[in-house]
Formats: sequence, structure tokens, C-alpha cells
Amino acid sequence: MSTTAAYPAPAQAPAPESGQAPAAEFGHAPGQAWNPTPGPAPVTEGRALGLSSLVLGLVSIFAGWTFFAPVAGLVTGIMALSREPANRTMAIWGIVLNAVMIAGWVLLGLLFVGLGLALVPFAFVL
Repeated sequence: MSTTAAYPAPAQAPAPESGQAPAAEFGHAPGQAWNPTPGPAPVTEGRALGLSSLVLGLVSIFAGWTFFAPVAGLVTGIMALSREPANRTMAIWGIVLNAVMIAGWVLLGLLFVGLGLALVPFAFVL
């Protein structure tokens, strides 16, 4: 008995026609022609405004930057909400962090003004 007769020959895929690549190798449909030079890269949406708002908010809280960095972060976060809809989460977090930092600066300023006004009667005592 022959060993080749017991096992059938494996089925082979048809050879690609000229100008076509195998479907599994390049991810093309079997009848689609293979193009070795792809078109331009797809355009990705910008992330600069939302990311800068988030970074300014984080750095303002952890590094204690001035009053102007959270204001700039708040403005860029609001601009990112309308210009970068795919980047909405970063923009919202940037707005929240910058608003918290601005509120902290405002409360600190009110505290200094309140303490200053409370100490005014004692300032004229000689």
C-alpha cells in the first residue's frame, strides 16, 4: 500500500493574476488590485489645544505657577471644546483643573484682602 494514496493532496489557492497580491498578505480583497504606492496618510485631528489645557492645569496645580497659566489653560480648554470634538475629555479635564486653580487664586486674594482690612484699625496705633 502506498503512503501517498492514504492522504489526499492539500488544496492550493489560485495564483494571483499579474498586478494583484495575495489577499492574506496585504489585507486586500481577492479581486482588488495591489497598489505598491499608497495614497496620502489619513488626516488626524489636532490635539494641541486640549492637551495644552490639560498640561497647563496639571502643572499649575502641582508646580504652583502664576495666575496667568491657569487663565491661558482655561481659554485653550474652552477653544478645544469647539475645535476638537474628538479631544473633548482632555479639554474638560483641563477646564476643570484650571478653574480649580483660578478659584484657589481668587480665594487666596480674598483672604489677603480680608486680613488686610481686618488689620487696618490697628495700623494707625502708635
